[in-house]
Amino acid sequence: MASRADRLDALNASLRARILVLDGAMGTMIQRRKLDEAGYRGARFATYGREIKGNNDVLNLTQPDIVREIHGEYLAAGADLIETNTFSSTRIAQADYGMEELAYELNREGARLAREAAEAASAKTPHKVRFVAGALGPTNRTASISPDVNDPGFRATSFDELKAAFGEQARGLLDGGADLLLVETIIDTLNAKAALFAIDELFEERGERVPVMISGTITDQSGRLLSGQTAEAFWNSLRHAHPLTIGFNCALGADLLRPYVAEISRVADTYVCAYPNAGLPNAFGEYDEHPHTTADHLGSWAKDGLVNIVGGCCGTTPDHIAAIAKAVEGVAPRKPPEVAPAMRLSGLEPFQLAS
Repeated sequence: MASRADRLDALNASLRARILVLDGAMGTMIQRRKLDEAGYRGARFATYGREIKGNNDVLNLTQPDIVREIHGEYLAAGADLIETNTFSSTRIAQADYGMEELAYELNREGARLAREAAEAASAKTPHKVRFVAGALGPTNRTASISPDVNDPGFRATSFDELKAAFGEQARGLLDGGADLLLVETIIDTLNAKAALFAIDELFEERGERVPVMISGTITDQSGRLLSGQTAEAFWNSLRHAHPLTIGFNCALGADLLRPYVAEISRVADTYVCAYPNAGLPNAFGEYDEHPHTTADHLGSWAKDGLVNIVGGCCGTTPDHIAAIAKAVEGVAPRKPPEVAPAMRLSGLEPFQLAS
């Protein structure tokens, strides 16, 4: 097995040479397995006192073969990077199931399973190294938004609580073998700041740094995150972290997400990663967009020089990823622009001090 440093050298070389492909939706593929409560519990939690069906991350412990198999399907479809099955593997999110104490183990095992799948795929195609992105989801609480319309000053969590939870998650992901960390589906920029602060503390403690990817979520056609920021303001808020990539995922299909990807591509002097949903959900909460439709949109993004990494979020499958990989094959990657130094600030809107 190559070292993490060697893999990251290969990643950087690949990003300079071509557009890379991220995997698709883990949840969609798990739902296809139609697991019942016993399927989620496995032997380890057969007598657990609460229902855990729907806790996809616990499958890292109870159904590792299924998780490994899904990773393998995406790799076979052409994915260069796979995300760990750890979207909700924080103490905060796992509290819904009373499984807070499993947070570190969920992340470590999630990264280990993805690492095994990536190594198996890389062994079959030595010319094409595969990479593991440790996924840190947004949690189910927001640091800058009150969940109570009658008490706008109330917060269900704090920056320090989020920082501790994300720090534990990142530690597990790195211990399990993740090559880089992906702070994703960001609806509240303050949550992302807590994650990035925790990650930086962990890097200092370990004396080791890995690349960090950042992906926000434009929640509707207002063009803003749930916490209110526009795409450019979002970038201004987080550019100090020097991420490997910035971009967007989830909430919208590729047709509706394009203007915000174009906006971030214009202002960000780093790589851009975007992975939209397979269109918008239908009345039953399912996604109907065909692989060729998603791929046509992302192929257009690529040809217009907007992206460096593309993939899929909710509703996408290995068929979508295979179509996307074909659509971007041979297309030159976006070249990050040279951005002149300036004072760039942000609230909900971006602000640049005129020179």
